[in-house]
Amino acid sequence: MFSFNHFNFNVSDLDRAIQFYKDALGLEPVRRKEAEDGSFVIVFLGDGKTDFRLELTWLRDHPQKYDLGECEFHLAMQAADFQAAYEKHKAMGCVCFENPAMGIYFISDPDGYWIEMIPTR
Repeated sequence: MFSFNHFNFNVSDLDRAIQFYKDALGLEPVRRKEAEDGSFVIVFLGDGKTDFRLELTWLRDHPQKYDLGECEFHLAMQAADFQAAYEKHKAMGCVCFENPAMGIYFISDPDGYWIEMIPTR
C-alpha cells in the first residue's frame, strides 16, 4: 500500500518562497536539510493538520529561472473559508486564473508555480 508523502517545487529564492507560502496558505517549515557543501537547501512545509509536506528545494548552481512548461501541473489546497481565502489572495495580487463555473481559482507563487484553491466540500 502506498500513501502520499510530499511534493517538490524548486525555488529561486528560498526565503521569499517560505514567506509566500506562510502568508498565502499558512504553511510553516517543519524540517530543513542543508548540504554540507552548500549546494542545496531543502525545506519541508506543513499545514499543521496532515502529514503531507510541500518540499521547497533551492539549488546553488541553478541561478536561472525554472522552466515550468505550460503550468499544467499544480498543487491543490482546500480552503475552509473559500471566500476569505479568495479575498486575501486577490489583495496579495497572486490570483492568476479563475474558473467561477467550477468554483475554483489558482494562485501563483513567486516562481510561477500554480496552486489550485478549492472550497472544502
